[in-house]
Amino acid sequence: MSPLVLSVLLALVSAVAYAAAAIVQERVAAAADGPRYAPLRRPAWWGAVLLNGVGAALHVAALAYGPLSLVQPLGALTIVFALPMAALFVGRRVGRTAWRGALMATAGLAGLLSLTGGPGTHPLSDADRHLLAALTFGAVALLFVLAHLVGRSALRSVILATAAGGAFGIASVFTKTVAEEWTADAPLAEWTSLLVLSALAITGLLLSQASYRGAGLAAPLATVTVVNPVIAAAVGLTLFGESFRYGAAGTVAALICGAVAAGGLVQLTLDRLGRPEDSPAVSSAPGGTSDADAAGPEVGQGVDVGPVPGTRAHLEVQVRSRSVAGRS
Repeated sequence: MSPLVLSVLLALVSAVAYAAAAIVQERVAAAADGPRYAPLRRPAWWGAVLLNGVGAALHVAALAYGPLSLVQPLGALTIVFALPMAALFVGRRVGRTAWRGALMATAGLAGLLSLTGGPGTHPLSDADRHLLAALTFGAVALLFVLAHLVGRSALRSVILATAAGGAFGIASVFTKTVAEEWTADAPLAEWTSLLVLSALAITGLLLSQASYRGAGLAAPLATVTVVNPVIAAAVGLTLFGESFRYGAAGTVAALICGAVAAGGLVQLTLDRLGRPEDSPAVSSAPGGTSDADAAGPEVGQGVDVGPVPGTRAHLEVQVRSRSVAGRS
């Protein structure tokens, strides 16, 4: 097997591992019977953490055998793998709008990543690292507060996923820095960058877990999948001296790909916003109506509650449907 084929296989398996981890995280969040950010007592959540670790290890291995321009776009297939896997294993169906948004996000991201990756020439100085870490944690904290001020669960989840993707993206930047400057002669010389890297990775993991609460699978996963490499690429372009391929034409194409990816995220978010907020499930009654609706009498229907004490032998009660009263 050639190194290029091996790299492609490792990248694809990595995307599958990330997709499986996202499905498990979403199912843990859907149970809604534990902490939102760190359900430490749920064995399934630890399984998701393990799957994320496997996906990261396979991605690094793929980069060792193949070029960045090939491996990075293949990582964008995570969302494409996740949707049919969720339908197959947990019965979560996806509508056409969500599929359209997922494919747009994946195609735009893959195109953007394929155009990024010119050789970098400027390593990060200590001052740059400190500034980048401070700005990242400040931005994540701001998004965290904003998420808790938003009433709609879908928007809140997308904001949390954006914060998670940003944390993961900057963690990738610090990973690149540590990998380039680490030496066996001074293994602890990069301990501050390793500390920041660990904090960002844990923050991203906890925020991504919370982003699945009340938002389903597609929108949070697509947001994290797109924001993560886009943030990393933006830092590479501004601080590492990287550039888009093919000069001005590549820059224009990259902007178009970015717009397509953003449009896909908007499609996924609007698809989720178009659905009612999550509520406790009720079983369906015959005829396709829920038990709550089937049990209630129609508007205007008289209900005989039997004899009551007093001068009136019967009491007729007018019952209004909850939907008519404006409560769903």
